[in-house]
Amino acid sequence: MADKNTSKQGKLIVFSAPSGSGKTTIVRHLLKQEELNLEFSISATSREKRGKEVDGKDYYYLSLKEFKNKIKADEFLEWEEVYRDNFYGTLKEEVERIWAKGKHVIFDIDVSGGLRIKRKFPEQTIAIFVKPPDLNELVKRLKERGEESEEKISMRVSKAPAELATAPLFDEIVVNSDLDTALENAYNLVSEFVNN
Repeated sequence: MADKNTSKQGKLIVFSAPSGSGKTTIVRHLLKQEELNLEFSISATSREKRGKEVDGKDYYYLSLKEFKNKIKADEFLEWEEVYRDNFYGTLKEEVERIWAKGKHVIFDIDVSGGLRIKRKFPEQTIAIFVKPPDLNELVKRLKERGEESEEKISMRVSKAPAELATAPLFDEIVVNSDLDTALENAYNLVSEFVNN
């Protein structure tokens, strides 16, 4: 991906947060705002499909071997082994596909992936951290989802303090204690960024 003709490339909008902070809700809301001209970046993963997930909509599902081959071929903008043999990443061609449509790319991505994109494209990226009001609220939201076992919830919660500690590395922080306010703040930040 050439950094040269950045005028033809769109912008990159990164949303990162600990699980349960509300970043997915915020990203879905922004995608509905047509004037922002956003398209969602679909991540690639080496994990198996879950439930009703659809290849090319929820994720690009790759075998472990395919994923590792693409790493070797430098086809990822960023990637990470989240759990053993469980990889997630952003394919360069996914960003190029969206830019070719004249749109800006929006990411719902983990903290380290978000910061890597910001480092690669510092001028074209706004990195926004979504912060829960506190850890107790985070636990409450994860339990209310009812999607995961207690064990999985504690695993997510145990990662949260380290993720929260990265908040100052982001361009902006949106505190999600009241969803309507958080949606409005996120909209204003993105709107100002894409229109400049």
